[in-house]
Amino acid sequence: MKYYIISGESSGDLYGSYLIDSIRKIDSNSIFHCWGGDYMQSKNVHIVRTLDKLSFMGFFEVLKNIFTVFKNLYIIKKDLRLKKPDCIILIDYPGFNFKVAKYASKLDIPVFWFVAPQTWAWKESRVKLLEKYIKKLYVILPFEKNYFSSKNISSEYFGHPLIEVIKDFPNKYSSRKKIIALFPGSRRQEIIIMLPVMLKTISYFRDYEFIIGGAKNIDLNFYKKIIKSSNVKLVFDQNYNLMSLASAALSTSGTVTLELALYKVPQVVCYKTSLISFLIAKKLIKTKYISLVNILSKKKVVDELIQNNFTLENLIISLEKSLNKNNIEITVKDYKKLISKLNNQPVFNNIAKNIVSSLNEK
Repeated sequence: MKYYIISGESSGDLYGSYLIDSIRKIDSNSIFHCWGGDYMQSKNVHIVRTLDKLSFMGFFEVLKNIFTVFKNLYIIKKDLRLKKPDCIILIDYPGFNFKVAKYASKLDIPVFWFVAPQTWAWKESRVKLLEKYIKKLYVILPFEKNYFSSKNISSEYFGHPLIEVIKDFPNKYSSRKKIIALFPGSRRQEIIIMLPVMLKTISYFRDYEFIIGGAKNIDLNFYKKIIKSSNVKLVFDQNYNLMSLASAALSTSGTVTLELALYKVPQVVCYKTSLISFLIAKKLIKTKYISLVNILSKKKVVDELIQNNFTLENLIISLEKSLNKNNIEITVKDYKKLISKLNNQPVFNNIAKNIVSSLNEK
């Protein structure tokens, strides 16, 4: 069968690559056309559009790149008509993927959605779109199954994919190097905003080595234009190794916050966007926290420095706090409680079986 996968972010690209492997175990004649990055590209698939043409953060940023967005919509509509896939698998990336789902339904292409849009946090009106256009929704947070089922949406929860991706995460905080890891995001706009402020903390923690976890989809020269200090290293494709060594981390809000929790790394979660985007989001977002760690724990496990609170002074205070021995013990204890809530099932194999079975029934 012919599968069409769309992911607009690095984490979705990673999950997509695992899902491709699982589908191929069941469907040896499978063909894949994908929108994604290096992870899916490494699986010998047809890449239609790369991540650098897809990742825009915030309302204002999307508006600035509106012609690229329209071009992407034109490309996907034409491609779906020409390729006529047996199904389309959408991974997160809701702003764009809802438009794709609507168009795919017009062509009578079954739509499967992996990593649910966080309608429980904001834009709950999108629930009606899921009900109308999605054949099956695969959620990754424990509470989402009941939430979406109560909204009459066919959903499945097989656990969080990171538990399967990161098989060897440690059970405790030990054998750490004097390293502060920096994870400024996977989008260019994020890195431009976040990294310069993060780098300013270097001179206040001279006993530590600072290492940036570079995004695979961002080239080296882009980082070099931002990095002015010689007291920082930049590594690519070594995030999990870096997490296993780091004493603490500064991270932009996203999947990385949960990855750091799995590796028991104390962290300070940061987020800043344009003023317009922030003001719009502030009116719409219903959750108390923005990081997955705090949302799933239902309390403040790690500090969150958002918008105007994302300052050098606050970064120093929060980073010092996260490195305190007593605080580390409390944080790791909370991390363990959080991890125990996440199912440990073969997530990708279960989703692949569910999709292929559904298509065979059709």
